[in-house]
Amino acid sequence: MKLRFYIFLFFWITSISNLKAQENSVSFEAILSKKSLGINEKLRVDFKMNKDGDNFTPPNFTGFKVVGGPNQSVSNMWVNGKRTFSKIYSYFLSPIKKGSVTIGQATIEIDNKIYKTLPVKISVSESVSISKDPNDPNYVVNENLHLVAEVSNISPYLNEGISIIYKLYYSPQINVTNVGEIETPEFENFWSQNIKIPRLQIERGSYKGDNYNFVTWKKIVLYPQKSGKLEVLPLSLDVSVDVPTNRRDFFGNRIYNQVSKKVTAGKRSINVKVLPLNAPESFNGAVGKFDIKLKTNKTELNASESLQATVKVSGNGNLKLFSTPSIKVPSSLEKYDPEYNEKVSTNLTGMKGFISNTYTLVPQFQGKYPIKPVEFTFFNPKSNKYETIYSDEIIINVLEGPLSFQENNINSSSTTKSKNILPSINQFKFIKTEFDLVKINSSSFIYSISFYSALIFPVLAILLLVIFFKSNNITSSKLKESKSRRANKLAKKYLSDARKNLENKDMFYVALEKALHNFLKSKLFIETSDYSKEKISKLLYSKDIEKESLELFIKLIENCEFARFTPASNVAINNDYENAVKVITEIDKVI
Repeated sequence: MKLRFYIFLFFWITSISNLKAQENSVSFEAILSKKSLGINEKLRVDFKMNKDGDNFTPPNFTGFKVVGGPNQSVSNMWVNGKRTFSKIYSYFLSPIKKGSVTIGQATIEIDNKIYKTLPVKISVSESVSISKDPNDPNYVVNENLHLVAEVSNISPYLNEGISIIYKLYYSPQINVTNVGEIETPEFENFWSQNIKIPRLQIERGSYKGDNYNFVTWKKIVLYPQKSGKLEVLPLSLDVSVDVPTNRRDFFGNRIYNQVSKKVTAGKRSINVKVLPLNAPESFNGAVGKFDIKLKTNKTELNASESLQATVKVSGNGNLKLFSTPSIKVPSSLEKYDPEYNEKVSTNLTGMKGFISNTYTLVPQFQGKYPIKPVEFTFFNPKSNKYETIYSDEIIINVLEGPLSFQENNINSSSTTKSKNILPSINQFKFIKTEFDLVKINSSSFIYSISFYSALIFPVLAILLLVIFFKSNNITSSKLKESKSRRANKLAKKYLSDARKNLENKDMFYVALEKALHNFLKSKLFIETSDYSKEKISKLLYSKDIEKESLELFIKLIENCEFARFTPASNVAINNDYENAVKVITEIDKVI
């Protein structure tokens, strides 16, 4: 009996030890979607661990371009009293060369120990034909996602404005969860101007006869600076897409597969026509439709006084790409260098507004002086011809001042003919030669009451000002701190609300956006009126926030904007929540 008891005790202790060892064992591995692919395909790499860790460091991905990620997902379940934990960092890669490529080791710190994945070799071959299986997520995305560049005019004249609008079309069958620009178009030999899009909006439209949703991603106005065939290099976007499957989860919700897709608008060729050769001498490169005016702030003045003469060119065209014509004035009007001014706005029709030069003129002599009409020539693309216009002539009347040199000569010649003209006896009678001066008796200012008052008053004024501003700064600082604390509490509250509404897309993204807003308000003191992605990027950059965290924060804001108009999967919602917690934590450590 004793022998049986000892044998049972031995096996029991052994099983407990093995179970404990299994619970404490750490698994960290790299999982690939495929080990061989074509140069035109995408690769997904998941770095999976069974225990939570810190300081995750991905490999360099030499031979690949990262087009998506990292996306983070966490699974924490209890089955039959046993806890199962899983955390995954996902990357989407695009190969940039053929042959055998190795994905290096990723590292993670778990329980103060460093764990590494094993290097994995990938075989990259020639381009492969894309599957046409309707159940293949990649095929579904290829058929339902398109980036289009709409050009207003592919055959403009030199310096004639055209517009390019980049639109991302996607079928209602799929859900776009994230968009990032990976290749920006280049506009060599063009003057270019981006049209700001304050907020992305989902619109309804048609693509090749089918109903599509679309987002206007970029608007650009171009003015060609060279004739001939010019090329606009492509715009490329990395788009994360949720593709529905036929499977459903425990709660009956449709399960989505997430796919990262690179879409390109492709090159666009612009044939730029030369301007006609019969250009007048007054033509200086203006293309469009314009008007010219000459005006002065006064037309009557005395010699040595000044006036301002303004030449103003207004209209629609390449206003910033030519100079305003100058004025011609008589030599008796001294002319100074002009002061340039402009008020030009740019929209899809081109530049609109005015440019002007304001000259300061100073007359030297009496008389009437004309400012001749200003001649201005522009090329009108609608009429295909040059048009010359003139301003009105303006006469400047100088009322008082010395006579011009010519008039003085005339007067002097007439006086020389008169002989023996004697000056009048009373010619200088108005000048007083005797004066009655009276001494003024007054006390000395030195050591008087006024003297001491003049000394003491500035000192007292400075002290009062210092006390006032210091008190005001303290009050302002306290108010600022109070607002910051209140905003920080709201950020935590809304982040908690977002976590509670992971199953409700609309309420989740409303709470998440409010959490992000209040977090910024607490850290950067940014108000609602300044809540724009450009402003946020500049402020975060000025605080030395890492580029990865900055870009992730902006992506979260864009995801909140997208969620208002398009459905989102549970995977995307969970990723956004995890990323929000991560980026808020990282920024909070710095600021």
